[in-house]
Amino acid sequence: MLLRLNIADNRPLHEQVAGSIRRAIAEGECGPGDRLPPARELSQALGVNANTVLRALRALRDEGLLEFRRGRGVTVAGGADGRSALLERVRELVADGARLGYGKAELIEMIKEAQ
Repeated sequence: MLLRLNIADNRPLHEQVAGSIRRAIAEGECGPGDRLPPARELSQALGVNANTVLRALRALRDEGLLEFRRGRGVTVAGGADGRSALLERVRELVADGARLGYGKAELIEMIKEAQ
């Protein structure tokens, strides 16, 4: 799995790391059940602190994209590829809405109306 961070990006590093892993899952580089490299290896490859990588991994676990298993490491959750793609589209929707002046509450109302 090849991950890269954009130095010009002003988002926090843990968000960039999480975004890179999300992208790898969405693009099929990592599939359900695949094991991720240890956090220490990822941090060395990206040139960031191991705690930054761990924070990103915990966020992805909380989103349901990763599973932590004692003694087996971190694996991609079943169905994560579809969920990752959907989450990415939701983030794009929120960003587009913000550019057009809509808040999250207004976007939620639009989604409710569309049902």
